[in-house]
Amino acid sequence: MDRALYIAMTGAKQIELAQAINTNNLANVSTDGFRAELAAFRAMPVFGPGQPTRVYAMAERPGVDLSAGKVTTTGRDLDIAINGEGWIVVQARDGSEGLTRAGNLRVSSVGQLETGDGLAVMGNDGPIAIPEAESIEIGADGTISIRPLGLSANSLTVVDRIRLVRPEAGNLYKGEDGLMRVRGGIPAPDASVTVVNGALESSNVNAVEAMVNMIALSRQYEMQIKVMKTTEENDAASARLMRLS
Repeated sequence: MDRALYIAMTGAKQIELAQAINTNNLANVSTDGFRAELAAFRAMPVFGPGQPTRVYAMAERPGVDLSAGKVTTTGRDLDIAINGEGWIVVQARDGSEGLTRAGNLRVSSVGQLETGDGLAVMGNDGPIAIPEAESIEIGADGTISIRPLGLSANSLTVVDRIRLVRPEAGNLYKGEDGLMRVRGGIPAPDASVTVVNGALESSNVNAVEAMVNMIALSRQYEMQIKVMKTTEENDAASARLMRLS
């Protein structure tokens, strides 16, 4: 009976972890460029002294859904969406470099180009700085051009170029801060990666699917609790039989 109780207990615990992953996906259904995390279950033997007579359930994150979200036209000059495969290199809050598909860019109060979350966008030689200008344009290759203050509309000056990369999908994983990381380091800029100006890519989370998954996980959790309760009842019945004998 203790075997059944142990399996049900670990199953309920791991379902809670899977529910947390699913809830996080659902919470980011409106986050630009968000990539849904995947969760899966498997049985693992318990190793230790003696024979491996116990197994436990384990929830794990096998990866991230890298499928593209829907691209919506916004008309805003600093909004960009990656055209096809590729990523924007940004500076994480710990100073390391990460990848994102969120193209809702802005210029900070100190003239630094950053994402809507306040992460610095990386250029050829580091974070991109934007001087005061009449207008800012972002080309399909990520080149940033400005029209300096007081100059005519055809007087454009190239400031920098957004670092766009395309690492192997198998080397990508999501960090604790939500940014994508690359095993082996971020590769060199890829000239084949282009962007669409005046557009944003939405999250690739399917809200209906996430809601259905939430209900299914809740049912699985209830089933594990029911098994634990049934095991307790069987244990009490066995104890009564032992006393009668």
